[in-house]
Amino acid sequence: MVMTNTRYDYIELWKESMTDHNGNMPKRMIDDAVEEAFWSSMLEKKKQQKLDPYAQVVQREILSLLNGDDHVLEIGPGWGNYTFAIAENVKRLTCIDSSKSIVQFLESQATAKNVYNMKLIHGKWESETEIEKYNVVFGFNCYYRMYDIEKALLKMNKSAQRLAIVGMTTGPEKPHYMDLHKKGYKINLRRRDYIHILNVLYQLGIMANCKIVKLQSKKSYLSYEELIRDNTTKILDAHYNANEVEMVINRYITEKDGKFEYIYPFHAALLYWNPINL
Repeated sequence: MVMTNTRYDYIELWKESMTDHNGNMPKRMIDDAVEEAFWSSMLEKKKQQKLDPYAQVVQREILSLLNGDDHVLEIGPGWGNYTFAIAENVKRLTCIDSSKSIVQFLESQATAKNVYNMKLIHGKWESETEIEKYNVVFGFNCYYRMYDIEKALLKMNKSAQRLAIVGMTTGPEKPHYMDLHKKGYKINLRRRDYIHILNVLYQLGIMANCKIVKLQSKKSYLSYEELIRDNTTKILDAHYNANEVEMVINRYITEKDGKFEYIYPFHAALLYWNPINL
């Protein structure tokens, strides 16, 4: 049941925001083979389970919401930023991921780490029709392909016995991109954020708690050319003033021990609620 007393249809806004800046749906969003190829290529470079630098900070916040006797479902674990930390702190963990490569990778990591309280499922959370119950249902940065976001969130609410947790990394964007945007450059700014999901939950009648976690990104580059290449990928202009762009980027760069460093703040959002009858 969806509330109708909202001024905007946040569910439709989510769907519209899945398109790119040209109004097209990216292939990864609609083609399972393309998505599988992406994760397979990513995992070829990742020989072992190595956390993203920010993950440990977010882990602490997630673990504070869990109990030792919980059976947790993790949706879309990726390469396991939170998976094994959760497994170490709860009774049972079930993971579901649409990528076969991810499932196989996590299976191999579980074996290497002697983790035996995990069950891995190859499948799509949003399309699975069977409803099973878990103490906690959790997913972080796994919603980008979920077109029917309301169904995915309602299923989380229905499957969770104690708590449902939605997590996403969020902005601000790298500051040089915002500077360029103010100068009139066309920038590929993020089109969906945690606030979209928070509003969808509100529209569904779910009043979720929201915790913002402060994070910091520290990127190091071995060469100036690599630095510039990595920090111009979001510029959509076919032609732009390279000197001006470099001057803006250089405001945020420090050189240390022959390396170039770019440090900037960003955040994670954790939306969590006790399941309700809808």
